[in-house]
Parts: sequence; C-alpha cells; structure tokens
Amino acid sequence: MTRKWACLAIACLATLLLSVDLTVLHLALPRLVADLGASSTQLLWIGDMYGFALAGLLVTMGNLGDRVGRKRLLLIGAAGFGAASVVTAYAPNPELLIAARTLLGLAGAMIMPSTLSIVRNVFADPRERTAAIGIWSGMSAAGFALGPVVGGVLLDHFWWGSVFLINVPIMALVLVCGFLVLPESRGPAGRVDGPSVVLSFAGVVTAVYAVKEAAHQGLAHADVLGTAVVGAVCLVLFVRRQGRLATPLIDVRLFRRRAFSASVGTNLLAIFALSAMNLLFAWYLQLVLGWTPLQAGLAQLPGGLSGAVGGVLAARLIGRLGRNGVVALGLALNAGAFVRYAMLGTELDYLTLLPVMMIGGLGVGLTFTVNNDNILATAPKERAGAAAAVSETAFELGGALGIAVLGTVLNSVYRANLLVPAGVPGKAARESIAGATATAAELPPQAAGELMRAARTAFVSGMQVTTLVTAVLLAVVAVFALAWLRGVPKVIQEEQPVPR
Repeated sequence: MTRKWACLAIACLATLLLSVDLTVLHLALPRLVADLGASSTQLLWIGDMYGFALAGLLVTMGNLGDRVGRKRLLLIGAAGFGAASVVTAYAPNPELLIAARTLLGLAGAMIMPSTLSIVRNVFADPRERTAAIGIWSGMSAAGFALGPVVGGVLLDHFWWGSVFLINVPIMALVLVCGFLVLPESRGPAGRVDGPSVVLSFAGVVTAVYAVKEAAHQGLAHADVLGTAVVGAVCLVLFVRRQGRLATPLIDVRLFRRRAFSASVGTNLLAIFALSAMNLLFAWYLQLVLGWTPLQAGLAQLPGGLSGAVGGVLAARLIGRLGRNGVVALGLALNAGAFVRYAMLGTELDYLTLLPVMMIGGLGVGLTFTVNNDNILATAPKERAGAAAAVSETAFELGGALGIAVLGTVLNSVYRANLLVPAGVPGKAARESIAGATATAAELPPQAAGELMRAARTAFVSGMQVTTLVTAVLLAVVAVFALAWLRGVPKVIQEEQPVPR
C-alpha cells in the first residue's frame, strides 16, 4: 500500500515539473526580447516548440513505454530533460533556444505518458484509480500555478536561464527515487512500426504549423494550403495504417467507445480555449500593470491551486453529478470566469478578481480529472501507455493550437488598435506590447509614456476580445460534453480489448 502511493508521488513530481516548465517561460519572455533580441515570430516559436515536439512524439513514446517498460522510459526521459535544461539555460541566441526547447519536448514526451500509465497500472481498484488520477491532475494544475511563482522568484534575482536550471536537481530526484521505488511494467512485446512513427509525427507537426501560419498569412496563402494538405494526407495514411497493424501505435477502434472519443475531444477543445490564459495574464500583469515577475506569479497562484483542489474533488462529485455533469460543470465555471476576464482594464482591483480565478481553476481540475480517467479506464490495461499518449497528445496539441490561434487573435486586435504617437519608431511597437516596452526604454520620458499608454490600451482591447471568444467556446463545449458523456458509468470497471 505504501509503495503504491510512493509511486504516485514520483509520477506527480515529474508531472509537476513538466507543468512548471511549460508556464515558467511565460514570465521570461519579456527578458528574452531584451537579452536575445527575439522577434515576435521567434517568441511564438520559443513558446510553441516545446508543445509541438511533445504533441508530435507522445504517441510514439507512449507505445515505446508499453513495449520496453514504462519505468525505463521515464528514467531515460528524466535524464534527457535535465541535460536539455542546461542547454536551454545557456542558449546564446533565439535559434539555439528554439532547438533546445525542441529537445525538452522530446524528453518530456518520454516522461508524460509514462507517469500516467504507471498510475493506471499501479492502481487497479476503479475508485482508487479515479482518486489517484485526480491527484495526478491536481499536481499538473498546481504546476501551471507554481511556474509563474518559481519564475518570478528566479527572475527577480537571476537571469532568464535560471528558470530552466531549476529542472536539474528535481529531475535528479526523480531519477534516484524512480529507480529505487517504481515497479517495471510493460504490455505485450512487439516492434514499434517505423512508418507509423513518421506519419504520426509529420501529420501532427505539419497540421499545427499550418494552423499557426494560417493565423499569420491567411488560409488562402499557398504555403499554408500546401502544408495543411501534407498534414491531412499524413494523418489519413496514419489512421488507415493503424487499422491494418497487429500492434498499432493507436488502436483506432477505441474511438468507437463514446467515453474515450468524447473525453479526448472535450480535452482538446477545452485546453485550446484555456491554454492562452497563463501567457496572456503574464503579459497583462507585467507589461500593462507594471508588476514584477514575482508579483505576477503570486497573483496567478490561487487559480492553479484551486485546480489541484478540483482534481481531488472530482472523484467525489462523480457519484452525485455523473461523469458528464462534472465535466460540464467544470467547463461552465471556466466560461463564467472568462466573461469576467473580458471586463479587465488598464487598472485592476485584484481582490475582486481573486474569487473568479479560483472558480476557474476549480473548473479546470474537475474537467481534466474526469476526462483523463475516462480515457485510461476505457482502454485495456496493457495499452495504458498508448492511451495516456492519446490523452496527452490532445492536451498538448490543443494547447499549442490555442496559443497560436488565440495569441494571433490577441496580436491582431492589438495591432489594429495601436495608435503610435507621431515621431516614435513604431515597427517593434506594432509587433507586440513587449516590443513597445523595449522601444519605450530607448525614448525620452514623455514619448515613452505616450507610447506605453497607447500600447496598454491596445493590449487590453485584444485581451477583451480574446477572453470573450474563449468564454463562448467553453460554453459550447460544456453543452456538448453534457450530451457526449451521457450514460458513461460512474464507476468504470476494467475494460477488455476492443473486438476486431
């Protein structure tokens, strides 16, 4: 019994660090503009490449863990993540930083499905499994909240690379404890199909890239259309190939199970809507309100901690509301929170916003806990790594797409509303509010003040539009989740393989 919960603690620690690493960069982005001279496009790639690499490789790594051992893959990923963190911290230019973030994504793709599949295999009792996944989901949400705080403390005292060096001692702890405590588990032996690996990676990455470029260049642009076609063809070929393999990377027949397909779809749409919020708030609190990185991180902490509470409460609420009711409730709470976020201006009364952030965080924990449990419980135990990979792929893909699309909406409204004062060089200022801040630092006080007032007003306009769009999307997904997940048992027993 004790060892079982120790395994959960190790899985949660690794997950916590990956979540921290995803959000800790948001506070460092303004420093990157100044220190590395990163353009707005490079900033998007620095932020997105970690998620893109994760999304493209999760399916492969989840299956690899099922075959070679989940513990083994987790430990290899932890060692790689620590090494890549050192490279990232000392990157001298944006290009190397983007490459290092890609390596972090590769290592993270080894860790993420391994942690969740280990939890799935260690906890055989359905009720314990739901509670354990709730704790795991809660730690993931807590990581999103702790990232800005950790980043804020480090950035107040050190250079931006310190936010990555903090990964090294924690991953060393995961390595040592994981080696001593975690049991090895694997599914049936078999080789990983090489063509499927290539098709899945190429399909996901090109599809995401096409969406990203469409947001910048327009859907009718030749490069966008060509990339989208390549991505679609790769994904179609991948799905067709899976149906012919004895041991596919993804058993596409699982999508016939409503609990599985509905939960994957809901997770993807929900994280698409929620993903941009941490980045948006980091910029708003620092560049509009003028808060320090530490103040900005502490301001966002209650929302993330509420997410951890939601993860723990989800297992108990299932008995009263059903699985569809808990997911819909979580999404509805977030939709309401985003309506309130759309009312923010260039000044903030934080105490009135605090309960709204906590309600939204609670909703995040409820939604993702139940959906993750649905996905894992409806897949055969021996394919836990592959099922976890599908869950994480939806999460990472939705997150990357959300940042790209909603971030572009924000920037488009910002540029349309920015009124650069006469005589002020406006090229960098029109790129982003961070560019405006960098430009203002080189201007006389009066001109700098005029530029920053205009930039803050334009940014808030973009934020208001973005949060309203997000609120509508979350409300629609809540309605669909209520219908899609209707009839899913409150207690999901051990599932058998899907018949051919």
